Amino acid sequence: MIPLNETFPIPAPIERVWPLLCDPAMVASCIPGAALSAASGDDCYRGNITFKFGPTVAIFRGEAILSYDNDARCCTIDAIGTDQRGASHAKAKFLLTTSGTTTTQVTMDGSIDVNGPLEMFAKAGGVHVARALMAEFAGNIARIVGERHQAITDSTSSRSGDTGESIKIPKATQEIAKPQSIAGGQLLWQSFLGWLRSLFSR
Repeated sequence: MIPLNETFPIPAPIERVWPLLCDPAMVASCIPGAALSAASGDDCYRGNITFKFGPTVAIFRGEAILSYDNDARCCTIDAIGTDQRGASHAKAKFLLTTSGTTTTQVTMDGSIDVNGPLEMFAKAGGVHVARALMAEFAGNIARIVGERHQAITDSTSSRSGDTGESIKIPKATQEIAKPQSIAGGQLLWQSFLGWLRSLFSR
């Protein structure tokens, strides 16, 4: 069991950030290598995530149950996945909470459990990989929030100028670039350095 508690800021008001976090397709598209394939029931979603480690490609497929509390602006996440070869299995459970005013603080508190050939790697560097993913996710969400706000501002300015033209706000699928698989080489190096630091700090 690998515990994980991380908080990262998104430079935008919570009123703009929370609606995006409530959209599973939006969230998946902001995570490198992740793809949402289908909804398999109420609050249950299927998808996959791809890792590339040099010539090796590992694809985890699974499902996640998302339980949102809009009043508290938090969400519980229960996920399970199996790699394409069926050799490694992963379970994750997190509580995602948000807070703040002009800047939104997003906290992920939970744990990951990996069994199989990837277990040793997960224990050695899984936390550092997760931190790198969260940083990229936060950056993508911040970009989308900024683009949407700018589009609304431009649209309002256009209407106030009485040009007779309307500006359409791009849909989420148009705003987000096609997800790329996780750069395993870079994340492996970050994980290795983090593992070394943890050894020498003992």
